[in-house]
Amino acid sequence: MATISPTSDFVPPTAAPAAVPRVRDPRLDFYRGIAMFIILIAHIPNDPWARWIPARFGFSDATEIFVFCSGMASAIAFGGAYLKRGWWMGTARVSYRIWQVYWAHIALFFFVATSMAALDLSGAFDKSYVSSLNLQHFFNDPMPQMLGLFTLTYVPNYFDILPMYLVVLALMPLFLGLFTVGFWAVALASVSIWAVAQTGVLALPAEPWSQRQWFFNPFGWQLLFFTGFAFMRGWIPAPPVSKTLMWIAALFLVLSAPFGSWKVFLWVDAWNTDVAAEVRKVWPLTAELREKTDFGLFRYMHFLALAYLGWVIAGEKGERLVATGNGWLAQIWQVTLTLITKVGQQSLAVFVFSMAAARLIGVALDQSGRTMGTVLVANLIGFAMIIGVAYLAAWFKSQPWKAQK
Repeated sequence: MATISPTSDFVPPTAAPAAVPRVRDPRLDFYRGIAMFIILIAHIPNDPWARWIPARFGFSDATEIFVFCSGMASAIAFGGAYLKRGWWMGTARVSYRIWQVYWAHIALFFFVATSMAALDLSGAFDKSYVSSLNLQHFFNDPMPQMLGLFTLTYVPNYFDILPMYLVVLALMPLFLGLFTVGFWAVALASVSIWAVAQTGVLALPAEPWSQRQWFFNPFGWQLLFFTGFAFMRGWIPAPPVSKTLMWIAALFLVLSAPFGSWKVFLWVDAWNTDVAAEVRKVWPLTAELREKTDFGLFRYMHFLALAYLGWVIAGEKGERLVATGNGWLAQIWQVTLTLITKVGQQSLAVFVFSMAAARLIGVALDQSGRTMGTVLVANLIGFAMIIGVAYLAAWFKSQPWKAQK
């Protein structure tokens, strides 16, 4: 049995150096980029486009894409550090990322809170934007809320995904340590933690004045994160391309759609209302299995089915994500792929920006009205902004001010 000491290297017992990913997988960046666009739409207040995002047609949504792909990206970014430099240096690398995400969360909160306060103080609006985010407690009694904000015991609903990501990242040294025993130890720990989280025992407090808990329980969501991590590290073999599996996945997605959102039946006038009524009866029975806070089992199954189809559609090594030919359609497809991939590569910067921009876009729509034209323009402007942020973040990361060798 391998052990880890302050002076020993982290040496997985079964992994071969050739299996270590050395380049980014284009499928990872493409699908994470898609998630960023969906997340923007979902967070623009009362955006009619949000009625048609994947979350309205199934158990899982863009959050699952973000978490799963983050696990895959972490396998590339941090897994190699553990393998090459040992457990302590790998943990130091993860700790640095936790530090970055923590301050991104704090900065996001203060920017949005300040923006909403400025709007309310202007007196130009009929509604309170501070109250719309339930931030009145923070401004009315800032001292305990300030302490709660920095200790993550005060996590407003709009600002809940990054704290979940922080805790999941903090679990990585534990799981990488367990891998010295074997993959079965990692899998057992992850599933066990997830199972306990379903009981509510591991719920974390979200605000000091009530019993509300974190909207995303990291001890439930870690299962999806480390599933992506394990796939990218090669701990779990890639599934075969099978027509049988494709049909099973597709049928599960289609048949679960009304139970993921029973309104699907109501949107289509041709459906018999009695059928919709029966679906509404079944809806409460699936509550725990599709529950989002603790990451219910149906959400996991739904996402895996969706991910499998996305993996098959992309082709081996993402070959179908590369435009071929010289026609104008191929050129448009290539430009689209490039933009989406760039957004996926800079997901943290894009996510933080989109959460702030979404509130301001919502304010603009409040003033202009939500017509088909204004909603189209607002969403397209939002898309253009997150694309611009992705390129700007990439430019800064390239450190162009340094002398080129």
